[in-house]
Amino acid sequence: MGVAYAAGINLPATVAVLGIADRAGWIGPLPGGLGVLSSVWIIGIASVLYMMEFLVTLIPGVASVWETAQTIIRPPAAALLAATTAYHSDPAVLVAASLLGGGLALTTHGTKLGLRYAVDTSPEPVTNGVANVAEFATVSTIAIFVWNHPYVTLSIAILVLILLILVVRRIIVTLRALLRGDLKRRAPS
Repeated sequence: MGVAYAAGINLPATVAVLGIADRAGWIGPLPGGLGVLSSVWIIGIASVLYMMEFLVTLIPGVASVWETAQTIIRPPAAALLAATTAYHSDPAVLVAASLLGGGLALTTHGTKLGLRYAVDTSPEPVTNGVANVAEFATVSTIAIFVWNHPYVTLSIAILVLILLILVVRRIIVTLRALLRGDLKRRAPS
């Protein structure tokens, strides 16, 4: 589930980090069919896709469109990654891993999408750049630590997800109030 969580945030970064970490021996062998991620070709393709995504999401407005389009890519791919970890398991476990992985990735991606919309309201690329670096740091941390401390990592990741949902909710409420002009009426004269 940690892989699906990270893939919901950024799929190419997750694939590249897992492949590099496996090749470098930073983590134990990847389970199931995930061993293919350590292929030089897969790492290369994922790295190029990540760099493209990083650059595209630096452009305000385009970042929101990009993240919206990723809604049809990340959850199914995360479900596939989750299923691949359970590839040699009982078919019921395989289906459960797919459903849970896709659902968790959809939730994570949806939260990230809301955050990206909020960040994208600033007309400069600095906040988008900071968001991209923070995203990569989060994905890298989850992808590597999940192998050594799976329950702790997943617990922290879920806690961060809940906090992000609350932050996104607050940002959306504030933006709606600002657009309605409610914030101006409440401000002291």
